[in-house]
Amino acid sequence: MTGVCGCCGALRPRYKRLVDNIFPEDPEDGLVKANMEKLTFYALSAPEKLDRIGAYLSERLSRDVARHRYGYVCIAMEALDQLLMACHCQSINLFVESFLKMVRKLLESDKPNLQILGTNSFVKFANIEEDTPSYHRSYDFFVSRFSEMCHSSFEDPDVRTKIRMAGIKGLQGVVRKTVNDELQANIWDPQHMDKIVPSLLFNLQSGERTESRSPSPLQASEKEKESPVELTERCFRELLGRAAYGNIKNAVTPVLMHLDNHSLWEGKTFAVRCFKIIMYSIQSQHSHLVIQQLLGHLDANSKNSATVRAGIVEVLLEAAAIAASGSVGPTVLEVFNTLLRQLRLSADYELTGSYDGSTNIGTKIIKAHEERQLQEAVIRTIGSFANTLPTYQRSEVMLFIMGKIPVPGIHPALPSSGCGSEGTRMIQVMLLKSLVQVTAGFQTTNMLTALPTSFLEPLLSFFLTEDPEIRLLVLQILLSLIDRHDNTAKFRDISIISDISLLKLKVDKCSRQDNLFMKKHGQQLYRHIYLGCKEQSSGRQHYESLFALLGILSVELANEEVVVDLIRLALALQDLALSTDEDLPVFNRCAVHALAAAYLNLICQLTTVPAFCQHIQEVIEVRQKKSPYFLPEDVFIDDPKLLSSAEKVEGDVLFLQSKITEVLGGSGYNTDRLATPYVPQYTDEDRLSKRKSIGETVSLQVEMESRNSPEKEERTPAEEITFETLKNAIVDSVGMEEQERERRRQVVEKFQKAPFEEIAAHCGARATLLQSKLNQIFDITIRPPPSPSGTISSGYGQSQSRSIPIYEMKFPDLCVY
Repeated sequence: MTGVCGCCGALRPRYKRLVDNIFPEDPEDGLVKANMEKLTFYALSAPEKLDRIGAYLSERLSRDVARHRYGYVCIAMEALDQLLMACHCQSINLFVESFLKMVRKLLESDKPNLQILGTNSFVKFANIEEDTPSYHRSYDFFVSRFSEMCHSSFEDPDVRTKIRMAGIKGLQGVVRKTVNDELQANIWDPQHMDKIVPSLLFNLQSGERTESRSPSPLQASEKEKESPVELTERCFRELLGRAAYGNIKNAVTPVLMHLDNHSLWEGKTFAVRCFKIIMYSIQSQHSHLVIQQLLGHLDANSKNSATVRAGIVEVLLEAAAIAASGSVGPTVLEVFNTLLRQLRLSADYELTGSYDGSTNIGTKIIKAHEERQLQEAVIRTIGSFANTLPTYQRSEVMLFIMGKIPVPGIHPALPSSGCGSEGTRMIQVMLLKSLVQVTAGFQTTNMLTALPTSFLEPLLSFFLTEDPEIRLLVLQILLSLIDRHDNTAKFRDISIISDISLLKLKVDKCSRQDNLFMKKHGQQLYRHIYLGCKEQSSGRQHYESLFALLGILSVELANEEVVVDLIRLALALQDLALSTDEDLPVFNRCAVHALAAAYLNLICQLTTVPAFCQHIQEVIEVRQKKSPYFLPEDVFIDDPKLLSSAEKVEGDVLFLQSKITEVLGGSGYNTDRLATPYVPQYTDEDRLSKRKSIGETVSLQVEMESRNSPEKEERTPAEEITFETLKNAIVDSVGMEEQERERRRQVVEKFQKAPFEEIAAHCGARATLLQSKLNQIFDITIRPPPSPSGTISSGYGQSQSRSIPIYEMKFPDLCVY
């Protein structure tokens, strides 16, 4: 029998004999290295036999697995690994099929050691760069199995950790093997990403819970090697780093779904961590894609709880901070439009008490404090996005937000009806807070571009409301835009500064653009500062901000003419506090006096005119002795010392315009202008300063359209101006305002809804009217007045010939303007 067996063994194919020889009698002895080298040499010499070697090894491994001979299984896998690393011929594909079949057999086993063994072999295979592509290989099973291993719930925690770690390594191997091979199944397809990404996030989250137990340093260092957290994060970063432009959405969508399904937005911490990994891992030029997906997800969760929406907004805030400049993407305004829409919806939910706008008792599930936290988060996020934008785009965003501020009759107040003035005010405050965030740190060299008329005029119109919070926000916005050298913080506290050099102010020479800006808008700014001091609801913060604004104007935009106007304004404020016509409370009178004193003390030191400084210091010293309630140190405190209502203010406690004009005139300042008291130029807008909401603001554009309309009746003759007519013009009955508003609305509606032919006819009628008026003027100009006899005669009794019309006369070129 022995001879027969030996004879039959000799008849076996050589590759089988070489494979059999690598297995020792005792599997504990391990692979027979000498015979393994012979097998490797044979495979390299006869590559056409490689697929048969693989098939035979696969057959032996399957038999050993079935017989639970795990020692021989390990030897077979080791041999396969060595052959795989050594052979790179064209027939490697057939060998790989046998290899993957054996790995699959191990992964299907319920033994953790075999699963880990198969995973390790697959990882080695994944690191090999194949010379020839494979057209038919599939990795679907491996994606599913490795994802399943990542969620292992094995009883033994150490074994569970090893299995999960093997699953993560396996997924990493699949990604490496397929991500750059166009012939392989697309790993970025949702069917694969929906398994890979949640598996990684599950281990990332599990590791976060484990780390929160705070082990000792020794334990931590040991567990760090065993914990799958670092490996998970590295694998996740590698996956995202390989994502191309078209694959970002498929990679991020499973993250959003995982956070939704496991209610992880509310905690914020894990969601923020995930998106920090995403933002730092993807290519910087793709950052805006992630932000757009987050914005879309925020819209999709518009009716979810405030805590969920706040979590998404917090993630947006972190993502915007990480994103590089300009990475918000091509749809910049759409980003801000989405965030502003969330502000409106949140205000609507807070007021109505439900997500569907109904007022049934059962639907009032809104928690007001959670909505307010969401609103603050959205406002911070708007500021964070704005900080990533260049200056020109930030200016566009400022105008965009300003255009969103609701004005009844022009802009809708809120999406749902019934919110009334309260809802309108909420939106106004929130949008102005957003503007505060956007303008924070805004730097520009040209004030005309930073504060264009289209932005400044509506902004200042908000300064005429009775709402003190809105006025304070407007002041903050103005300070952010005008202050280009971070001097605002040095003017925050109103006080009598003995030496302004201690403030270390940063002052630059006033540029030509700055001079043009002050010529164009200076009087407007002075008027609103004056009107702001008149408001009875102004408090300590308002006066401190007004002082800061005056100081910033003096440092940033003051030329000689501006300095004169600012001094006149300060003296006008003193007269305002003395006036008995203004019904100002005692605190406001003292505050205006203190504001004027503090500012004159500042401006006199900036002008460096000794006689001017001497006069200001003399008055301040007198006030310190006689009237401390006219100085900021005794007014802007928690328990201010105020003027007695019966006490008269006169004499040397006041700054004298004549004295200031005299001392500054000697230094070359315009004495005529200095001697002229400042009187604010009131407009129609100022007459409405007592309205309760900015919603009552008139539209200047609509007013001009209605005034120029040809349907307007002929102008009535000028009536005599008396005290009564002036009084009626100021008081202005409510009925007249309603009629005027309705007329303007009709004009706007006509231009919005009328057909083009009607509008063209309207404009043609206006042109015809203009031409007829011009013809009347020309007739009067070229024709002398008729004589009593009805004929035009000369002094000699001859009839006078008609004169040449002016528009037909020939003039030399130098005479024509």
